[in-house]
Amino acid sequence: MISKLEALLAGGQDNAVLRYTLGSHYLKNGDAQQAVGHLREAIRLDPAYSAAWKTYGKSLAALNDLEGARDAYTQGIQAAGEKGDIQAAREMQVFLRRVQKQLAGES
Repeated sequence: MISKLEALLAGGQDNAVLRYTLGSHYLKNGDAQQAVGHLREAIRLDPAYSAAWKTYGKSLAALNDLEGARDAYTQGIQAAGEKGDIQAAREMQVFLRRVQKQLAGES
């Protein structure tokens, strides 16, 4: 699946949904580094894409970039709230609390 999506991207098709899908697949396959790049681009293309924010935060957390994950979830919660995507905002609030606890434990 990733190779087909990468072929679409290489062929000139670039949009937030394609980048989100690529990022999600990379994360599922254990490649959080690749996921982060595509998800960062997805939210650059569509800053209101709450699912991309959520998965971006998960990818950063998987790389142990807890501060980055915290920032992604915070921005994602705001984007989801502005869009009226209450479920995504709630999910990211749960993830944000977990990251904040981890960060507090590191102090």
